[in-house]
Amino acid sequence: MKSSLYKLSECFIIFILVPISFVLEYPGWIKMIIGVLGFAYIIFILLKVERLQFKMTKGLDWNAFWKRTLYKLIGIAVITIIYVLIFDAENLFNVVLQKPLMWVIILFVYSFFSVYPQELIYRTFFFERYKALFKSEFLLIFVNAIVFSLAHLFFRNALVIILTFLGGILFALTYQKSKSTLLVSIEHALYGCWLFTVGMGNMLGFPS
Repeated sequence: MKSSLYKLSECFIIFILVPISFVLEYPGWIKMIIGVLGFAYIIFILLKVERLQFKMTKGLDWNAFWKRTLYKLIGIAVITIIYVLIFDAENLFNVVLQKPLMWVIILFVYSFFSVYPQELIYRTFFFERYKALFKSEFLLIFVNAIVFSLAHLFFRNALVIILTFLGGILFALTYQKSKSTLLVSIEHALYGCWLFTVGMGNMLGFPS
């Protein structure tokens, strides 16, 4: 009982209270300290408490993963191209056409220094730490998508919240199926890089 109460409190602070606090106006250096300390705490819990070993999951079905991911990426590509054509046509593939070097650099930095830490926090840590608190996989995945969207509140953009909620569902399903931080990070990176490429990077904080 005490352990469950501690985990619930921990979850509330890390995944609800802190993201909401980042929307408030206070010095950025304080937010940075909170973020760094929070990430250090999560890594400590994963290694020392949950006894997680950072190694590739055995028996991954790469063919099935790439097939599912490709189908989803095609669907996302069609929808987002239509969206940008209707609402922001001048930015369609603007970065990759006008600033290809910056495009390559940003894709690399984003994939390795943003996506992977996010997936460690929001999939690996969340699932390994809190899955026992949920009575159903559906509820676990739904709540995970909610807290993932809350992490993007500081963008103050309703479309970002919707996109990250939907993305959170996709990523949670992938992690629940594969138990692989690597696979879900690859999927996350592909979708995020595509949004930057197609011309929707501004709303997600990408430079343009």
